Amino acid sequence: MKKPLIFLFVLFIQFVNSQELALVKKNGKIGYITKDGNFKIEPQYKSAKSFSEGLAAVEDNGKWGFIDAKGTWVIPATFKDTKEFNSGIAVVQKDKDWVYINTKGEVQTPPPTEKLFDFNDGVAFIRQGKKVGLINSKMAIVLEPKYDQIKSFENGYARVENNKKWGIINTSGKELVEPVYDEIGNYFKNTTWARKDKTFGLVSSGNFIVVDGADKIWDFETQDLTYARKGGKIGFIDIKGNWTILPIYDKAKAFSKNLAPVCIGSKWGYINPKADFIIPPTYSDAEVFSTNGLAPVKEKNWGFINESGKLVIPTQYGITANSFVIALFVQQDKGFIDGIARVKNEGKWGFLRPDGTVLSNQWFENAELFSKSKERNIVSEVAAEKPKAETKPAAKSETKPATKTATKPVAKKKK
Repeated sequence: MKKPLIFLFVLFIQFVNSQELALVKKNGKIGYITKDGNFKIEPQYKSAKSFSEGLAAVEDNGKWGFIDAKGTWVIPATFKDTKEFNSGIAVVQKDKDWVYINTKGEVQTPPPTEKLFDFNDGVAFIRQGKKVGLINSKMAIVLEPKYDQIKSFENGYARVENNKKWGIINTSGKELVEPVYDEIGNYFKNTTWARKDKTFGLVSSGNFIVVDGADKIWDFETQDLTYARKGGKIGFIDIKGNWTILPIYDKAKAFSKNLAPVCIGSKWGYINPKADFIIPPTYSDAEVFSTNGLAPVKEKNWGFINESGKLVIPTQYGITANSFVIALFVQQDKGFIDGIARVKNEGKWGFLRPDGTVLSNQWFENAELFSKSKERNIVSEVAAEKPKAETKPAAKSETKPATKTATKPVAKKKK
């Protein structure tokens, strides 16, 4: 009688846990903290960058490589310089040349291009002669070079220019708005604002809808209202091009949570879509509301109010966009982001919770926004099976070109 056959196999299970980490500098060294305020990676690096797609670039003895969320070297420090990962690809300087690598550190060869550009939304520019096209992360051409300029992709859409006329494409290279306009905005719900000669309007379904009297229109953000200028004053239009709030304000910013900051004279307050002042104009500056219902407002310094206008965090902080510069209005970079606000106090940087407490009660010499990281854990299990019969057991701008000196391929749009 034959003995039954026992088949052994090893089962590998991979768990991927996403965690947000923030780069901070303490006592001259850089480390990474979690949202509970504890150090995930203790301060130990002289130079380092924020996490992107689970990897962070750090410097070691004058060379750059990448670590994971446990601080383990995933790609050895052999590069002269690096940029962050996006769409699974990073631009790095190897010896004197800039090259693409994947998350395993393997060099990727693109189609012929005069410069290497950062990936964003799954694509990157290629330039051949005076024309620009697109490639994907597999280094295949998505769009043959045909435009004079392509601006950075935003939410899957980019502005393109030929012969000083502008249109819109998506990441597949499909032309959604023909480049026939003298100026054009972002793409929001199949609509964009545009300018023909001196006339401003909205483009929807291929039609140009004139906005009565407008001499400037700003991008739509999160709601079907955006601000526009007429006769030197700011009001609001809807996504069909109608003036829903008359242009009577000196300045304005985007609606969020059905409230928009507006300025009369030198004071800022908040109105609702009916143009009622919900929060009177008493502040020297104001920003949009975050999803948690708090908005930055400024007296001498910055604090935070709730939707009823109550000051819930005192005006004693500095707030910042990326690179620690309070620049032009960028909604996603100011105030509370995913429940945490980055602020400055007495020359130090820290993170506020919505209740006004400081994360881990710590202040740092430097701090960056939280960004996603990943942890991978491999679990092996030996399984035994007795078969009935003999059977076999069952891989971010804005966009910049990578050259010796990083210069932008196209000018950044101004609002």
